[in-house]
Order: sequence, then C-alpha cells, then structure tokens
Amino acid sequence: MNIFDHYRQRYEAAKDEEFTLQEFLTICRQDRSAYANAAERLLMAIGEPVMVDTALEPRLSRLFSNRVIARYPAFEEFYGMEDAIEQIVSYLKHAAQGLEEKKQILYLLGPVGGGKSSLAERLKALMQRVPIYVLSANGERSPVNDHPLCLFNPQEDAQILQKEYGIPTRYLGTIMSPWAAKRLHEFGGDITKFRVVKVWPSILEQVAIAKTEPGDENNQDISALVGKVDIRKLEHYAQNDPDAYGYSGALCRANQGIMEFVEMFKAPIKVLHPLLTATQEGNYNGTEGISALPFNGIILAHSNESEWVTFRNNKNNEAFLDRVYIVKVPYCLRISEEIRIYEKLLNNSELTHAPCAPGTLETLARFSILSRLKEPENSSIYSKMRVYDGESLKDTDPKAKSYQEYRDYAGVDEGMNGLSTRFAFKILSRVFNFDHVEVAANPVHLFYVLEQQIEREQFPQEQAERYLEFLKGYLIPKYAEFIGKEIQTAYLESYSEYGQNIFDRYVTYADFWIQDQEYRDPDTGQLFDRESLNAELEKLRSQPGLATRKTSVTKSSTLCCAPEPTTADVIRTGPAMRNCARLLRRKCSPIPKSCCRSFRLMPKPQPMSRKNTTTLSTA
Repeated sequence: MNIFDHYRQRYEAAKDEEFTLQEFLTICRQDRSAYANAAERLLMAIGEPVMVDTALEPRLSRLFSNRVIARYPAFEEFYGMEDAIEQIVSYLKHAAQGLEEKKQILYLLGPVGGGKSSLAERLKALMQRVPIYVLSANGERSPVNDHPLCLFNPQEDAQILQKEYGIPTRYLGTIMSPWAAKRLHEFGGDITKFRVVKVWPSILEQVAIAKTEPGDENNQDISALVGKVDIRKLEHYAQNDPDAYGYSGALCRANQGIMEFVEMFKAPIKVLHPLLTATQEGNYNGTEGISALPFNGIILAHSNESEWVTFRNNKNNEAFLDRVYIVKVPYCLRISEEIRIYEKLLNNSELTHAPCAPGTLETLARFSILSRLKEPENSSIYSKMRVYDGESLKDTDPKAKSYQEYRDYAGVDEGMNGLSTRFAFKILSRVFNFDHVEVAANPVHLFYVLEQQIEREQFPQEQAERYLEFLKGYLIPKYAEFIGKEIQTAYLESYSEYGQNIFDRYVTYADFWIQDQEYRDPDTGQLFDRESLNAELEKLRSQPGLATRKTSVTKSSTLCCAPEPTTADVIRTGPAMRNCARLLRRKCSPIPKSCCRSFRLMPKPQPMSRKNTTTLSTA
C-alpha cells in the first residue's frame, strides 16, 4: 500500500456514519461506548495498564516500597511522571463511575516546563480514538453535540430504556439544547425524524475538543466559553431564536469531549463563572435569551503555581476552589528518567545523530535535578539525588537515608522549583554547537556553557552560588574522577599484553631463583645470576601486596608448576598479577592528570562579575 492509498483509507475510516434513532438504540445494546460519558471513553482510549511488581527489581523496590504499580502504554514517553498519571487516571475512573469527580475541573498544577501542556495534548489526542454519537436533523448536525439520549425524560423513559436496551438510568438527564428543542417542536414531537451521526472527535476541526486561552480583561468576556449571537443571522431570525445564536464557545464545541483552559487563573474572573454551573449542573446559560445549553464533558485546566497561589488566597474564589481536582505535575527527580527526556527531545531534532560524549547527558541531568531538590538534613544533597534514582548507598555513604525518609522531610512541594527541562534543552543546544568545527557535545563544554548561562540568567546571588557549588563541588570532581578511571582502564586494556609479559617474566625469574640456577634471556642473551634475578624480582616486590620474598616467589612458582597450568588461571590469581596491574597504573597515572590540566588550559568564558564567586578554572 502506497502513501496515497494509506491516506485515503484513513480518511474513509474517519467519515461520519448516520443511523436512525432506532438503530442507535440497538447499538447501545451491544456497545456501551455509544452512551458512555467523556471520562469513560477517555479511559477506553488509555487502555489497560501494565502491572509492574517492583519487589522483583531492587532499584524499583527502593523507590516504590515493593508496591505493584500501573504503567500505561499510552503515556510511555512521559518519564518520571507515574504519580501524576496515576492521579489523572484515578480522576477519570471516579468520573466514569458518576462520582463527585464528574462535577469537578481537572487541574494540572506545576512549574514551568514541567510537562503540563504535554499531558493535556496527550489527553486530547487520546480523546480522538473513541467516536461519539450526535443528534442530527434535516442533514444538520447539532452545533453543541447533543447526545441522542437527551431526547428522553429520566422520570418517564428510564425504566423502558433500561429494560429494552440495557441503558442505565444515570446516563439520562442531560438537557436538550435550544437547537434540539426547536427541531423537536418542528417535528411535532416525532423523535423518529431525528438522525444520529457517529462522529470522531477532532482537535483540528474542534469536534468535541476545544481549547481556550486567557485574554485581556478589556476584550475577553464569557462569549469565549458560551458563544454569542451571530449578527449575520439576525436578518432571518429573531435575536432570541436558537438558530441566530453562534455556538462558537469552547463549552459548546467541547460537549461530550474535553475542553482545555490554558493558564485558567490568568483569565478575568467573570470569564470563569459559566464553569461553575457547567461542572456542577451539567448546563450553562448563553449570552442571549435562549434556554440553557448542555455540557457533559471534561474541563481540563492548567497553570503555574504562582497563579494558583494568588487565586487561592482570594476569599472570593471559594466557590471555584471546591470544584477543582488538583493534580501536581512536578519536575522529574530521577537521573535515569531525566536522561530519557533529553534523549526523546534530541531524537526529535537534527541532533539525533550528532556525537555525544559519554557522561554529557548524565551530567546535565544531575545538575538539573540537584537544582530541584530540597537540602536534606544531616546528609549530602548529592547522596539524596542518587537515592532518588534508586541507588543503594549503604556501603558508600553511612549518612545516606532511605528514599521515604528523604521524601517525608522534603514535603509535598519538592520538585516544584528549580531548573526546567526547557532550560536544560537550551543548554544542550548550545553545548552541541559550542565548537564551530563540529556539531557535538561533551561534558567539558557543558561545564563552560553552564557557568556562562548561570551568569546570563541573572539568578539571585544565593541561587547562583548554589548552582556554582553544584558544579565545582560535585559534578566537576566526579567527572574528573570518572574520566581518570576511564583513561586508566583504557590504558591498561591496551597494554594487557605488556602486563602479561611482565607477569611471565616474573614467574620465570622466580622459578630460576628458587632452583638457584642462572637464567639466560633468550631474546637478549643476557645472563642473570641469583643476585641479578633477585634485583629484578625486587622491582615487583616493592609494590604493596607481596610481603616476603620466599612467600611470593614460592606461590607464583607453585601456580605455574601445578599440573596442566594455564596462562588464564595464573593471570586471574595471585598478588603478583595484581602488582603488575599496580605497576602499570603507576606508570599511567600522570595521564589523567595531564588531561585535566589540558581541560583547564582550554579557552573559557570571561569570569563572572559577581563578588564571592569562583570560576570553574579554580575548581
């Protein structure tokens, strides 16, 4: 199948389907999604979770206390957000059951760049996966997505619908829109003249999915939510005629779906008033003298913490506060998950194939998370960061506490402050483009860019000093230690044959020394007597690990003289081989030091102008 056939097939599958009202009721017998509310359909789109028993994995068991956690494939790219996603799903489950959450606003609260908008976009995208059923009359679809069941009276018709079609009573009770009421009168009460259209929600066409944003108090009113009269139609209809009304408000378009309110608490308070009755009573009034309009959907709002605090502290807003279901969306606090976020962002850019030195993303993730953590009591913040990533520090840091102890002391607001993922990604973009010759990233350039950016951002003095301390107190020394070990390891591995030759020569010397025989080097022809052999052996015995001449020489000779000795067995055992490795390390130890000196000699940005700060070159 080529791309054109694939596109046409997808287009045909998304076309509207029309049924009679009787056919719709028959569908309800077999498919409960035909009458399900918005929360139920969204749960269907999310799908069943994958249950993970954290007791089976040590790292997860330390983070989740051996609990069985749910991970949803629909949110697999939202790293480190298990708690927020679980709360959202919990809200949807309760709303689907017809509980109090059905009447509340789902409010995502978190810092800038924490993932609130991404979560909202994913929920809207998921809403498109399950179709809705909308009333239609004379070839015209309801402008407010009237559900067919709005035609029935819950007091009069509920028992019949329950008996014949299996529709629970709680799904009745949604009022008819003025548009549907007018058509019902035109049909003389004959509801069989209505048609039912199966429609797929669409972000692009704003079908059952709408989005509204705050505006200026002088030019934004409630019409952004409830619509207003269309003056072009006043030539043909009276002002209070339902057909003269323009159902362009976000609440009108989002009925049976989801309405996103961006930065809700930045909007004028008068704009928010229709949300009170829309959530609690399932209807709201328009701007003209028409009857109430129905709303049976989800209101999804999000904003930063500062707007929420201001709104909450105003006593006049108590009616709204009681109608909000808060889900906190803090920054990621796990190194491994933060790295995966960076990798996801890089994969969506041209940098996906650019070289990236080992430790670059990890170092940036550590810096970002250190900025988000609260200082622990009687412990290192660096150890706390490692514990938050699921590491066990029992053997390395006796002062380190358990994950739960750190969380309890930090409180519920940890992760609501610090450097955002947007800030980190901007740092990455500058690091990759630091060198004009090659688009690549490495930790050394990262340190320079971070220091420079801390100065440019003009953070408060105390905060800037704290960030610099993370660099020169933790990250730079840790990276220097890491790179030193890597260079030594690479050096030793490349000289493994050299080390083997040293060991073989030691064993040969020891064997001839024990037998009190002279030894002639087959390569050079040099003759070694017992004293010369002893001098050569002394070079290795001077290293720690070989206590006495006779003990070490006897053990080495015994290993080699054992029945069917193998080189591999000899290499892996005995203090002599360890001494060979120590000898090599001693010879290569100046290499990482010289590399570190070369790092410091590289060009760097101008020192910071603030007082009492130290540049990275002195770290």
